[in-house]
Amino acid sequence: MELNFTIQVWQKGNLFVAKCPELDFISQGKTSDEAKKNLFDVIQIQFEEMDELGTLEEYLAECGFEKRNDSFVPVSEMIGFERLCISLP
Repeated sequence: MELNFTIQVWQKGNLFVAKCPELDFISQGKTSDEAKKNLFDVIQIQFEEMDELGTLEEYLAECGFEKRNDSFVPVSEMIGFERLCISLP
């Protein structure tokens, strides 16, 4: 089974935070790579547990994915983002 998703990485002080917005999972590490690896570990562990419980497909559907052949694809996809600035009163 394949699943495509987005990873956002933020630096907060001395730590890096990796987040998967589509799945609502988050992790951290001392480096960007460590935070991403930890996020993959979290996703894998959670998916294994959900699969054992028989709730994985339901969870993915709630997150906006649908099953097509042997893959789960997002119903909507982020295609970009922008940083904006506004003046505050």
